[in-house]
Amino acid sequence: NPYPHAFQPTVSVADYVHRYRGLADGEKLVDITESLAGRVMSKRTSSSSLFFYDLHGGGAKVQVMADAGTSELETPEEFSAFHSGVKVGDVVGVFGFPGKSNRGELSIFPARFVVLSPCLHMLPRQPDRHRRAPPLPWAPGMPRNMESYALKDQKTRYRRRYFDLMVNPEVRSVFTTRARVVSFIRNFLDERGFLEVDTPMMNVVAGGAAARPFVTNHNDLNMKLYMRIAPELYLKQLVVGGLDRVYEIGRQFRNEGIHTTHNPEFTTCEFYMAYTDYNDLMELTEEMLGGMVKELTGGYKVQYHANGSDKPPIEIDFTPPFARIDMIKGLEDMADLNIPEEDLSTDDANEYLMEACARYDITCPLPHTTARLLDKLVGHFLEETCVNPTFIINHPEIMSPLAKSHRDEARPGLTERFELFINKHEVCNAYTELNDPVVQRQRFEEQLRNRQDGDDEAMSMDETFCTALEYGLPPTGGWGLGIDRLTMLLTDSQNIK
Repeated sequence: NPYPHAFQPTVSVADYVHRYRGLADGEKLVDITESLAGRVMSKRTSSSSLFFYDLHGGGAKVQVMADAGTSELETPEEFSAFHSGVKVGDVVGVFGFPGKSNRGELSIFPARFVVLSPCLHMLPRQPDRHRRAPPLPWAPGMPRNMESYALKDQKTRYRRRYFDLMVNPEVRSVFTTRARVVSFIRNFLDERGFLEVDTPMMNVVAGGAAARPFVTNHNDLNMKLYMRIAPELYLKQLVVGGLDRVYEIGRQFRNEGIHTTHNPEFTTCEFYMAYTDYNDLMELTEEMLGGMVKELTGGYKVQYHANGSDKPPIEIDFTPPFARIDMIKGLEDMADLNIPEEDLSTDDANEYLMEACARYDITCPLPHTTARLLDKLVGHFLEETCVNPTFIINHPEIMSPLAKSHRDEARPGLTERFELFINKHEVCNAYTELNDPVVQRQRFEEQLRNRQDGDDEAMSMDETFCTALEYGLPPTGGWGLGIDRLTMLLTDSQNIK
């Protein structure tokens, strides 16, 4: 039977390596029996009675030294026939005693060798590990310290991720780091009294962000539904209900373009914290991300190869406190502009920003709303300076329909909002939440006008949320983090996939 129902290893490959790595060269523990399982990634033959395999499992590797003299197979012919049929890629289990070869290679010497699941495809050629082969050219998305001899085609690696992990085991570190990022965030919030919740993935209204949604249909109800673009409005309703600190880690879906830092489905963490504002959230962000990087890497600085293998890495310093740039003032200083922040909703303001984009050859896709024009200018001038973690703060109201107006009366038209940029990309977005139901309804109505003018990313009116605000949302700080983009930085990955 080439597909046995079960196999019970006594130890994982990684634990086996840790347990027996201290053996002396040539030492064998014949009185101990261990069983291992994994995938054969290399096969070598010394003679018809001696076969060598590299057995991979759990991110570790051990040599299997199959000798006819220690095998339970009765004859040399039977031994040779069996092992001639074992192929690279097969999942196997072995029972034997631990030891090291005379050359110092940690091995297991099997009495019994079982094929658990044969591989029916030819794997890419693996290197002879005893001869140093030159590494293949580095490919974007591949961890920088990785030498992949077998599979470097990006499309194959992303579309057949099981294959990528199989022949490029170093990729495992990306998955491990991402899991540690999520675990750190969850523990960080749990320790501060937050409650983890789940909110609906399909909504009657696509709200909580400015984005184009995916549309689906509920057959039984004959109702159009939208895949969620953000959990924000549901989470704030929970705060209205009395859950003062809530968070959700989950998938969002946005029907937009695809590039190296943007995927149509991605994972975020959003939390809402009653009785705080955006100043508190900036301090919390510094504490969280600084602590995370230090725990994962041992320090506050990471190396990131943003420009390919032929250029030196960029050093990104997560040491708190992070830099802060006032959006409008920073844009005026860098671009030599005079932006009327107190009333950006006028046609004159829109025309002024269009002329500014034209002056600097900045392309903005239709429709040319003031919010889009500002966003393009900020991307061209301010975001390009944000290599180390930097807060861009105090966004205009027209760009922030869910954020509370700035408390400084000398700065009308602005909100208490920040975005955190690292390596020139947005990683975090947060603000003091707008909790005035009358103003919120007015903001939604402004978004509806933008939608009528052709902005299909503008928000829709959410009557349920507005009604919830009428019951009283306490002063609240809301925060969202893109987990995938952050993981890119911490794994030196060039593609969000």
